[in-house]
Amino acid sequence: MATINLGAIKFNWKGAYNSSTTYAVDDVVSSGGNSYVCIQAHSNQAVGNATAYWNIMSSAGTNGTNGTDISTTLTTQGDILIRNGSGLARLGYGTSGQLLTTGGSGANPSWTTVDSGGVIQTKFYETGVAFTQANTNFTNLGSFAVTITPTSASNKILVMLNLGVMASQANTSSFRFTRNDTAVGIGDVNGNRSRTSFTIQGTTYTASNHPHGLFHGFIDTPNSTSALTYRVQAGSEGGGSIYINRGRDDGNDGSIYYPQAHSTLIAQEIKA
Repeated sequence: MATINLGAIKFNWKGAYNSSTTYAVDDVVSSGGNSYVCIQAHSNQAVGNATAYWNIMSSAGTNGTNGTDISTTLTTQGDILIRNGSGLARLGYGTSGQLLTTGGSGANPSWTTVDSGGVIQTKFYETGVAFTQANTNFTNLGSFAVTITPTSASNKILVMLNLGVMASQANTSSFRFTRNDTAVGIGDVNGNRSRTSFTIQGTTYTASNHPHGLFHGFIDTPNSTSALTYRVQAGSEGGGSIYINRGRDDGNDGSIYYPQAHSTLIAQEIKA
């Protein structure tokens, strides 16, 4: 009849192998990620070498399902682990601003540069305050100014003006932009001549209780990352007055026919 050792009917976990510990049969230890079971009582018989005293129970696996050691596959901060056509692989970090794009089924993901275009930031000045300007020469139009600081010297600035304007007499009123107090693409200042992309030229008439909406814009290439201040200047060729945001000739009465206007100057940074 078989003899059963009631003290050893199960494995006895002893933790990490220690050379100073005396081990009995069926004691189990760990070492180097493997686990070993004692098959002969002893002390100071190192696992792995003393096969007369230890049998291996389980072996440490490698990192990764295909035996690839991730610690050697991923070498640099920002790396991503992917599976390519043959196994686990490293996708190195992309460049700043890129996006991770999938190639769909059967293809590897990859880094993709963001498409050109898009608005980076917008600055604006808006006012409904009515005021009058009477000056033949170009003069800053009230407080119409916006300041914008480009994030990249290669980006462009889209400048747009929406102006509610009337005139006191039949004259030609011209408008233009400046950047940091320097006219940007002046062109002809005479409204009777051809327009340019950079100069706003429009005519208002003696029917001064008929306000006009004037809209113009241009794309500037400042090649700068310094603060840029865009202003609007106006000049009246005939010497009359230019009315901004007026409702009627006889005052700012907010007439239901010609209500008081609002005007806006906008600057947008556009990705090149």
